Amino acid sequence: MSAHGRKPVLGAFIYFSLMFLAAGYFTFAAVQGDQGLFRRMEIEAERDALKAERDALAAEVARMENRTRRLSDEYLDLDLLDEQARSVLGMIRSDEIVIR
Repeated sequence: MSAHGRKPVLGAFIYFSLMFLAAGYFTFAAVQGDQGLFRRMEIEAERDALKAERDALAAEVARMENRTRRLSDEYLDLDLLDEQARSVLGMIRSDEIVIR
């Protein structure tokens, strides 16, 4: 009877071992896999960085649009025009002193 009594114990041990290994594999895949928790955190961090870059670029575009509007024919900002002429052409007024 002892041989007959050990088979169910061995079968149960093998069954629970396989179930434990399968659960371990699926847990590992859920955490480390291509769509796991760590990958999700990486994607969210990348999303946040891209949003910050997008916001910075939107602010830069708004600044450039404002400067373009200020130099347009409909609305000419003489101070900005003077600044651009000095910057691009290297011009100064006769009453100014240049310090380098």
